[in-house]
Amino acid sequence: MPFNMKPWEFLLIVALILLLFGAKRLPDAARGLGRSLRIFKAETKAMHDDDAGPGDAGETSAPAAPPAISQNTAASAPEQQQPSTTPAPERTET
Repeated sequence: MPFNMKPWEFLLIVALILLLFGAKRLPDAARGLGRSLRIFKAETKAMHDDDAGPGDAGETSAPAAPPAISQNTAASAPEQQQPSTTPAPERTET
């Protein structure tokens, strides 16, 4: 048994858990814990893959250079008309 527990001690702990949470809530709790652990595992794997980088993964291609931004592109872009921020006139009853 884990942690040098005797079988009757293990059964006592299981009985206490059943009494505290109830038999109906335990499957839902276990399901939620399983989902959480699955998400945690996927995130840590993704973080490890991100840390590895292209050099560690065996890729030999050089990273692509970012596109050059010219000064003329901002001037030649058509201006977008901003919506009017003036409030509509209030209606008065006559």
